[in-house]
Amino acid sequence: MKYTKLGNSELNVSRICMGCMGFGDAQNGQHSWTLDEEHSSEIIKRGLELGVNFFDTAIGYQSGTSEQFLGRAIKDFAKRDEVVIATKFLPRTQEEIEAGISGQQHIECMINKSLENLDMDYVDLYIYHMWDWNTPIYDILDGLNNVVKSGKARYIGISNCYAWQLAKANAIAEREGFAKFVSVQGHYNLIFREEEREMAMLCAEDNIAMTPYSALASGRLSRLPNETSKRFEQDSYAKFKYDATKEQDEKIIQRVAELAEKHGVTMTEISLAWLLTKVTSPIVGATKMHHIEGAVKAVDLKLSAEEISYLEELYIPHSLTGVMAQNKPSNANEKHVWSTGNQKI
Repeated sequence: MKYTKLGNSELNVSRICMGCMGFGDAQNGQHSWTLDEEHSSEIIKRGLELGVNFFDTAIGYQSGTSEQFLGRAIKDFAKRDEVVIATKFLPRTQEEIEAGISGQQHIECMINKSLENLDMDYVDLYIYHMWDWNTPIYDILDGLNNVVKSGKARYIGISNCYAWQLAKANAIAEREGFAKFVSVQGHYNLIFREEEREMAMLCAEDNIAMTPYSALASGRLSRLPNETSKRFEQDSYAKFKYDATKEQDEKIIQRVAELAEKHGVTMTEISLAWLLTKVTSPIVGATKMHHIEGAVKAVDLKLSAEEISYLEELYIPHSLTGVMAQNKPSNANEKHVWSTGNQKI
C-alpha cells in the first residue's frame, strides 16, 4: 500500500479508501444487498491487513448501522490513531426546518449521533453529504467549525457539490476564520468524468483532495457487460445512474477488458489504476474479499500514457445523475441562502 496526505490536512491516508455503504443491516435502509456484521467485519479486517487505513461511512447508510459495524470492527482489529475515519451528515429535514432547528444545532446533533454509532470520541473527516439549499452556508460552516473546535472532528470535507459551490464556501470560511473543506467526494470514474470540467482544476489549484465515490461505476468497470452480480441485479439506484448511457459506456468497458487481458490483471485493477492517476484516494466499496484485494493491487499498476489515452478517447459528455442531478433549487427563481440576516456574502 502507498500513502499520501489528504489535501491540506495532516491526515496520511492510503491510496485506496474502503467505502462502507455496502455494510449494514439489509432490513434497515435504502439497500437490500448490504452485508451483515460478521461479513462486514471480515472485509474490514482484510483491508487493514492489506494496508488500508482510510474508511468512509455515513449516518445515512442503512440508518447508521454501517457506522456501527465499522466502529466495532475498528475497535477489534486496529488502533484508533492508526486509521482515518470519515463519516457524513445529511441536510436538515423539513420537520427540523419547521421546528426552527438551526444548521448549527442540526450538525451538533448529527455528529453526536455518529460518534455514538461509531463508539468513538472523534472522526478524522466530517463530510457535508449533499448540498442543502434550505440552510444558510454560513450556518453549515459555523456548525462544522464548532465541531472541529470541540475536537469531535479533525477536518471537514464536502460531497456532491459544484466547483463554484466549493470555491465560494471555502472563501467564506477563510474570511470568517472557519475550518475549510480539505476534500471533496464526487461521482467520478472512467465512464463518468464530469468532475474533470471544473472540479479537478479547482482541487489541483487549491490542494483539495479528490476522494471520488462510484469508482467502479457500481461494478460496471469490473466485469464484462454480459456478466452480473447480486448487487447489479438489486441496485435500482445504480441502474438509474448508468443505464441511459449503457451503449456508449460499454465501448469503454470493452477497452478496460482488453487492457486487463494484456496486463494479466483484473478489470478492477485497470479501472482503478486509471483513476489513481487523477485523484488522491478513490472510495472503493467491497462486499466480497476479492473486491478489496483487487483494489489494493491497483495501487502498484502503472498504465502508460498511451494506455490512459486509449481508455479516455471514447468518452462523451454525460448528463448529471444521482445526487448531483438533485443539486438545484426547488424552483427556477430560488437562490441559495448564503448568509443569515442581512449580511452580504
